Amino acid sequence: MRAVDIIYKKREGQALTQEEISFLVKGFTSNEIPDYQMSAFLMACFFNPPSFKEATYLTKSMLYSGKIFDFSTIPFPKVDKHSTGGVGDKTSLIIAPIVASYDVAVPMISGRGLGHTGGTLDKLESIPGFNVNLTFQEFEENLKNINVSMMGQTQEIAPADAKMYALRDVTATVECIPLITASIMSKKLAEGTDGLVLDVKFGDGAFIQDFKKACELAQWMVKIGKSFGKKVIALVTNMDQPLGNKVGNSLEVEESIDVLKGQGPKDLEELSLKLSGYMLLLGKVAKSLPEGIKLSQKAIENGKALAKFKTMVKTHGGDESVVDSFTCLPKAAYKQEFLASKNGFIQKIQAKDMGLAAALLGCGRNTITDTVDSSVGFTLHQKVGDKVQKGETLLTIYYNDEKKLAASMAKLNTAYAISQKRPRFQPLIRKVIS
Repeated sequence: MRAVDIIYKKREGQALTQEEISFLVKGFTSNEIPDYQMSAFLMACFFNPPSFKEATYLTKSMLYSGKIFDFSTIPFPKVDKHSTGGVGDKTSLIIAPIVASYDVAVPMISGRGLGHTGGTLDKLESIPGFNVNLTFQEFEENLKNINVSMMGQTQEIAPADAKMYALRDVTATVECIPLITASIMSKKLAEGTDGLVLDVKFGDGAFIQDFKKACELAQWMVKIGKSFGKKVIALVTNMDQPLGNKVGNSLEVEESIDVLKGQGPKDLEELSLKLSGYMLLLGKVAKSLPEGIKLSQKAIENGKALAKFKTMVKTHGGDESVVDSFTCLPKAAYKQEFLASKNGFIQKIQAKDMGLAAALLGCGRNTITDTVDSSVGFTLHQKVGDKVQKGETLLTIYYNDEKKLAASMAKLNTAYAISQKRPRFQPLIRKVIS
C-alpha cells in the first residue's frame, strides 16, 4: 500500500477503505509518511469531502493513535461538554460543578485560547495555584473523590489529530466538516465518557459563522458519537455577541462564580442551565430536560454547585478563597471607559472584533506558545437591543499597557453598530440536535 495511491483515490473522489485510512494515519503519526503527502491528502479531502463512513474510519484511526482513558472504576455515569469556541464562553466553569454536585462524573479535558476565542485552561490558571497539568492517575483520583476534574490536553490523546490539525491550520484545509468532526470527536471519544453535550457555535464570533453549516457539523458529530455507542446531544448556539458581560480570563472566573451564586447575567445563566440540564439527562439523573434544568437551578440555589467549585479549586491546588472574594485574582493596573458615539439602539456587538480587541490587550494568543495577561479584559454594561445615549459607557476596559489599549480601542470602534431602530430579537439557542 502506498500513500500516493490513497491520495490519488481521494483526489478522484473515490471511496477509501478503513485499511487505507488507517495506513495513512498510522504512517503520518509515526513520521513514515511526510507532511507534504498528508497535506495533499487533506486538500483532496477539502475538495472531495469524505463520506460519513470515511469520516468514521478517520475518527477511529485518529482515536486509536493514542491512549483511551478507562474510567470503568468510577461508579457514576461519565458526561462531558465540548464547545467549538467563542468570546466570553465560560460555561465549562459553571456547568462542571453543577453536574458534579449530583451522581455524575465530569472529566473535562480542555484547551487554551487561540486568536479571538478564549480557552478554559487560561481562565482556570488565573486562579493562583490552580494546576491543570495532571497525570491520568491524578485526574482519575479527582473524579473518584469529587466527581469533577479539569486538565489540559496531553500528547497521549489522539496524537494523530494534533499533527493533522497543525497541517490543516497552515494549508487552508480547516473548514472541512468531516475533518472537523474527526478532529473533535477523536479527542472526545478518547476521554472514556458515556455521554457528551456539544455546544456548536455559529455567528460572527464563531469558528463556523453560517447557521446551516453549524447545524451540519452538529449533525455529523452527533451521528459519529452514536456510531461509537455514545449518547450525544448538540446545541447550536448564537455567537454574534459575547456571552455574558465579561471578557478576559480572571474577569470570566469572577462572572462564573457570580452565576454559581445566582447573580450572573441572564444569557450566560440560560445557556449554562440548558447545557447542565442536558448533561444530567445523559447522566440519567434527570428524566427530561425540564427536570435537568430544575435540578441545575436547585444546585445553585442550595449552594452545592458553588461548594463543588470551591472543592475543585482546592483539589487542583488553587486558592479556594476566590469563591468568597476576588482579591486573589490578578487585577489590571488601569481602567478606561469606552463610550457610545451616538444615541440609539445597539444593533450589533461584533463578537470576533471584541475577541480580537481583548487579545490585543494581552488576554489572547496569536500562537499557542504566547503568554497571556490574566488581569486584562472588558466588562460590558450594554448588550444588543439596549438603548443608549451618546457618551454613555458601553464597556469598561481593564489594561496594563497604553499601546495595547490604543490598539484594542481601535478594534472596539469597529465592533459596535448603533442605529435608531431596535434590532430583532435573536434567540441564544437556535437548534437542538439529538
